[in-house]
Amino acid sequence: MDLIQVNQEKCIRCGLCATVCPTDVIGMDSSGPKTIGQHCIACGHCVAVCPEEALDNIKAPLANQTPLGETPVLDSDTAARFLRSRRSIRSYKETTVPREKILQLLSIARLAPTGGNTQGVSYLVIDNKATLRKITAAVVDWMEEEIKKNSPWAAYFSGNVTKYRKTGKDVILRSAPCLIIAKAPKDFMPRGRDNAHFSLTYAELFAPTIELGTCWAGYFEACALSGYQPLLNLLQLPEKMAVTGGLMVGYPRFSYKRLVDRSPLDVAFQ
Repeated sequence: MDLIQVNQEKCIRCGLCATVCPTDVIGMDSSGPKTIGQHCIACGHCVAVCPEEALDNIKAPLANQTPLGETPVLDSDTAARFLRSRRSIRSYKETTVPREKILQLLSIARLAPTGGNTQGVSYLVIDNKATLRKITAAVVDWMEEEIKKNSPWAAYFSGNVTKYRKTGKDVILRSAPCLIIAKAPKDFMPRGRDNAHFSLTYAELFAPTIELGTCWAGYFEACALSGYQPLLNLLQLPEKMAVTGGLMVGYPRFSYKRLVDRSPLDVAFQ
């Protein structure tokens, strides 16, 4: 079957589909659009740009695209305030996050841009308290081993290990009721990790709109990337899969009244 199908009665021969195609898969002749290559990345631009709904693409079907209609566009001040108000949440309520909300969150995450539209990210969601505690314990054990080896991160890890050993306080997952783990095939690296980070960033930005807070699980991710077997045994990932990111999720325990600042902008033009 040809990559694209064209409704000749609707097509006005505007050529937008061919112009917008990032891989030059679509060309134009006197009869309208036609397939001239096979390296389609399924971005769906050709279908989305058509003003007459005259074109379909088997890799990005018209039936699966949502009409934009009169979708409001945020003004710059509102958008800036929304983006600035996102915070990394490290204190959570004990309330369980319904799995329906996690699915809602990840349904947005999957729409994030990825290199060449490769996507390739899947997720493991852990919301079992006992398993979360075991993950925290495993990461602390790994930190302790790194300290004994005098790794470059030893000084950074030592305070967290001491606090955990003395108080039992969760210094890794912050007692979040849910951990989202992104994963991708090992032979898809490093793009798989990049794509996972794009997707989890979408999740972080969307989370406040459904009353959730998030924080990047950096210690967890570092431990997984190191290949620490006790942690990987807990996750039970298929042999060919690798952890590419982690995100704590829960209901924020506190609300914040002000927007914080960051380091001054550092930019150069050439």
